[in-house]
Amino acid sequence: MLNLDTHILIHALNGKLTAREKRLLSESPWGISTMVVWEITKLVQLGRIELDVHSTYFRRVLSQLQVWPLDLGVCQRTTELDFSSDPADEIIATTSLAHQAPLLTRNRRILKSKVVPLA
Repeated sequence: MLNLDTHILIHALNGKLTAREKRLLSESPWGISTMVVWEITKLVQLGRIELDVHSTYFRRVLSQLQVWPLDLGVCQRTTELDFSSDPADEIIATTSLAHQAPLLTRNRRILKSKVVPLA
């Protein structure tokens, strides 16, 4: 199972994935941190993306994903990170650690990590 960073899920919804991302996503089931849902709704609220988060479509997409909660195990893994970033990025990265799910991201800071399992 792959853990998708927020922008990867947005690009998947908008059909703007790279060939590599499409291939990886076609080969594995998808999971996300609950933080991804929060980030998407926040981006909509701020007017940075257009997506109807109240739509049946959005709910249907989320129902097909593994959505991992923000729990003690995820929070404890933040002490293992070898980078510092905004809390949302750290939580998404530690979700990969806690659930042993490679993270699919374009985030350069996370991509330099030697700790986070990457897709």
